Amino acid sequence: MNKKQTAGQKAAEWIKDGMKVGLGTGSTVYYTILELGERLKNERLQIDAIPTSKETEKLAQSLGIPLTTFADVTRLDVVIDGADAVTPTYDLIKGGGGALLREKLVAKSADTFIVVVDDSKQVNDFKGLPIPIEIVPFAFQTTMQRISTFSSELALRMKKPNAVGAVNAVNEPFVTDNGNYVVDAKFAHMDSIGSPAKLHEKLKSLTGVVETGLFTGMADIVVVGCDEGAKVFRKVNADYHAEALNDF
Repeated sequence: MNKKQTAGQKAAEWIKDGMKVGLGTGSTVYYTILELGERLKNERLQIDAIPTSKETEKLAQSLGIPLTTFADVTRLDVVIDGADAVTPTYDLIKGGGGALLREKLVAKSADTFIVVVDDSKQVNDFKGLPIPIEIVPFAFQTTMQRISTFSSELALRMKKPNAVGAVNAVNEPFVTDNGNYVVDAKFAHMDSIGSPAKLHEKLKSLTGVVETGLFTGMADIVVVGCDEGAKVFRKVNADYHAEALNDF
């Protein structure tokens, strides 16, 4: 069993009968969804799930996981999702798969937000790491110019050559499920900007920015897959100190 599978399957243990569940997107939460599919068959587990992407929706449907929408559900008991990077204070970078807006909308609707990663995603800070930023397609060049005034590097995300619907992927921007573009930006001078929360606020204040991949102060539990198995880190107070912080 690989590290991602270890973390993903461990997180599935939080799901109980009758829960409303948010299912994230990514290579680690993939194993959570597979495990839930097995539990539906073997334990007759009854849940309703909201997916954060079309990719997750298709996977859940293939496993017979019942799906619902926010038209019928206002709160979720648990949301399980992956992350591209996580700090010891539970700040996250998400959006590598391009579903950051939907992921944040779903996570904000959860009573408990569980993040699943393997130990390669643990970092001390976000200096120099690419942060996904969802922007509107109209006048995207001017939005990118605004971001470039304080980013050290940025690029418009392009479709991969084998992407569905890609005709000439080299020249086609990646489009989110919401019809927006994604910019991947690095900020080498985080010290001058401040905390990830302040960077998020600064980016969100820019006209044309829809959402950022910075998830600050949101995670309640982080499940980390490592050589020893799955380690669980919990939020213990409003300052987000982990009970096993020294393991990061």
